[in-house]
Amino acid sequence: MNNREIEAAWTYHNGTKHPGGALMNPYHQYQPALDPLPFKIYEGLEKIPLPLAASPLGMPALAAIAKDTKSIEGEHIPDIDDLSRILYFSAGVTKKIEYEWGSMYFRAAACTGALYHIELYVVCGDLPGLAAGVYHYEPQAQALTVMRQGDYRRVLIEASGDEPAMEVAPAILMFSDVYWRNAVKYQAREYRHTYWDGGTILSHTLTVCAALDLPARVVMGFEDDAVNQLLSFDVEEEAAFALVPIGNGPEMLAPPAPERIETLNVEIMPIGGRTPVKFQPIFEMHEASMLHSHDEAAAWRSAEVPSFEMPEPQSELIPLSPSEPTDRDLSEVILHRGSTRVFMREPISFAQLSTLLRQSLQGVPTDYSGSLVTPYLIVNEVDGLEQGSYVYLRSGEALELLSAGNFRRQAGDLALGQDLAADAAVDVYFLTDLNRLIDAYGNRGYRASQLEAATEAGRMYLAAYAQKFGASGLTFFDDAVTRFFSPHAEGQSAMFLIALGHKAKRRSGL
Repeated sequence: MNNREIEAAWTYHNGTKHPGGALMNPYHQYQPALDPLPFKIYEGLEKIPLPLAASPLGMPALAAIAKDTKSIEGEHIPDIDDLSRILYFSAGVTKKIEYEWGSMYFRAAACTGALYHIELYVVCGDLPGLAAGVYHYEPQAQALTVMRQGDYRRVLIEASGDEPAMEVAPAILMFSDVYWRNAVKYQAREYRHTYWDGGTILSHTLTVCAALDLPARVVMGFEDDAVNQLLSFDVEEEAAFALVPIGNGPEMLAPPAPERIETLNVEIMPIGGRTPVKFQPIFEMHEASMLHSHDEAAAWRSAEVPSFEMPEPQSELIPLSPSEPTDRDLSEVILHRGSTRVFMREPISFAQLSTLLRQSLQGVPTDYSGSLVTPYLIVNEVDGLEQGSYVYLRSGEALELLSAGNFRRQAGDLALGQDLAADAAVDVYFLTDLNRLIDAYGNRGYRASQLEAATEAGRMYLAAYAQKFGASGLTFFDDAVTRFFSPHAEGQSAMFLIALGHKAKRRSGL
């Protein structure tokens, strides 16, 4: 790996740290009244309404979270009803409230700042109820917009370096990010949110596929330009960051790709608010982490990441003690999920925490192998577990106590002074050894570590609500997190923070 590539990821990561990252403008002001339109709407194109079954998904949420969608065997062809439910429970509008000032939309998955900058597209062959084509998902209409007619799966298959699951998938989801819709508030740090919010949505996508018994995995290795050209993206404004092959149809393999992909001539509804600004550091980081051929994509998934060597335990390990999983249906959990705004200082049980950790941390099904992130915890109040800081050991499904003590104040300080982290029962931080990842995967390892952390945190959201307590993703002071968990976490970097605990009831009028 050459020095320039390593330097690009570190320049972006260090430049977007809290506090005082060099790529952040300390005088930037966010004006909610000028928020961009929270939907991407193609004008003048045919739209296909998606049916939405009212019946439950049919699998308990905690079981679906832990199910390995990479290992589902046999032929599985999704139909239009399956796609509708996958899209709706991943990124759909689950509730709408009308106010004097306008409408407020609530979506299936959490998003930083409720700015909803992640878009979903479908590329498929002929499916029951849906003709082969390239489609954009419009959540506000629960509909697919027809972008191209015909089977274009082979474009994505070749871009992935002929990834095996892509080869047999009857449908492929493409995830993209419209940068300005989030950068309007978060500036250059938005590129972290590409993966934070994308991973949270992906946690829903994978879990719904599990409930529908559909094979699915996250493909991070692909030739970027080929994928973006299929939708004619201006990559300084929007770009694809993940592919998800869904189903297994060995008898319906994709035909050859067209020799030439015509540029789409489409009209998009103006984004609203003020004129979009392009943040150069976002594009530079994305460009520096691109793959430029199908050979590079194939090499990506064959790279080997050296295992992170955990320091020898300095205290007796505490094995998880999970309770029996609840039978609360996944659809019910997603529809009732929300980001907690205030936590009560009341404990959750060690059984609840154990259940959440075991079900959420079974590994994300990806086109690379191994887990890239390590969960660290501040335990503020858990019945049956001493207050203190911990690290979670995946191999033994156990916690190691790093330091005993009441760290509520420190938890709040680490989360930019937010009471949510101080009041939560538990705060979970995902850390990774970026040097190790960049050496193995180049700058794209930065994408993968952010996405994996967020996907596992998204599962924790669902696991918390399945057990009837709350969760909220928070931002943090980067280096302070590493220092707090050191010497155990020395040399690692924080990727994601999620707070867990019982929701406080809001007072009337709030």
